[in-house]
Amino acid sequence: MDLYLGLDFGTSGARGVAIDEEAFCIQAEVRCPFQDSPAAVTPKIWQEALFALVEQIPDQLRREIKAIAINGTSSTVLLVDAAGNPTDAPLLYNDARGSLVLEHLKSIAPPNHTVLTATSSLAKLLWMKQLTSFSKARYFLHQADWLAFLLHGQLGISDYHNALKLGYDVEEMKYPEWLENLQIPIQLPKVLTPGTPIADLRPEIADRFGLGRDCLVCAGTTDSIAAFIASGAKLPGEAVTSLGSTLVLKLLSRTRVEDARYGIYSHRLGDLWLTGGASNTGGAVLKQFFTNAELESLSREIDASKASELDYYPLLKVGDRFPINDPNLPPRLSPRPDNPVEFLHGLLESLARIEARGYELLQQIGSDKLSHVYTAGGGAANDTWTAIRTRHLQVPVVTSVYTEAAYGTALLAMEGGSKGE
Repeated sequence: MDLYLGLDFGTSGARGVAIDEEAFCIQAEVRCPFQDSPAAVTPKIWQEALFALVEQIPDQLRREIKAIAINGTSSTVLLVDAAGNPTDAPLLYNDARGSLVLEHLKSIAPPNHTVLTATSSLAKLLWMKQLTSFSKARYFLHQADWLAFLLHGQLGISDYHNALKLGYDVEEMKYPEWLENLQIPIQLPKVLTPGTPIADLRPEIADRFGLGRDCLVCAGTTDSIAAFIASGAKLPGEAVTSLGSTLVLKLLSRTRVEDARYGIYSHRLGDLWLTGGASNTGGAVLKQFFTNAELESLSREIDASKASELDYYPLLKVGDRFPINDPNLPPRLSPRPDNPVEFLHGLLESLARIEARGYELLQQIGSDKLSHVYTAGGGAANDTWTAIRTRHLQVPVVTSVYTEAAYGTALLAMEGGSKGE
């Protein structure tokens, strides 16, 4: 039985899903939570999690794995030396230090381009140029690129989902002239179509974990696109909301829409465009105030048919990317009622309002009309939140059949594995 392994690196941990080729059924599911806060997680911890996931898969199944693909958080980036060793701490997806170079970037990039946000990969790279460690760096990689390198051993390879916020032109399939004119003294990744076979596993990795030496490592993707692929959404107008630590919207459209003023960008997905944006609001804010058990019990006490009058903008810290793209946007979490049910109701209502505003914006600037929303991420299991969101979105809202981004990445591995045969 041929198996395909998808690995998902999120903000709170890593997951793996192995599926079979015949029925697309899950044959193994493994996870490795990060013990530290996202800001304290290092590449060493990513590497340990990568190997821990593979080790958790039963021996007999490992031998059947024909291809592996990895997704990582969008715009989580790092610099590495010629041997692939990180030269400094990575910058995570929501790190806004790039705001210091935005004015410079605006003088280079086209108006309203995807890179013109404080958290874009290119903004981070330009900020990193002033680090003393920059002189030791040879490659600029995304999280998924580096983790895949640990398996296949080839440096400087990415995919066009991860490379979008670096400025890669996914329509022309090349780096644009304005970006090449920057003459950044570092190797930008070679960009492949997600799922493209890159190379066989390093022999020492294959032997260490009992994997086949002919097991392919394929170009990966970002976590939110992997969740979209997992959902089964295929038609223009269908969307996926990922309710994880953050709130990510993806709407399938025949038209490419982009507007950096609102943090809106489009990923290529075959012949269609996956348009959307990512907000810093989401489940991480809920978990700041409530345990999982409290979220479950208090949600049951909320009357989802009634709107909360509380109007919040729930953020862990200053700044958001979408639907309001403002690195200085302050969190709004007051007034806070004494009753925790009322407070949670206000938070869920506000999150649903932000989600609805995001989809409204996408349609206003030219995407296909929203017809159906699939939900992925931990928040998909909250029926009260789903009911509140349905009231705001005014379209059917359902939980994706497969909610794990790792499943979508396994489908990519399967696609790549069939190409490599």
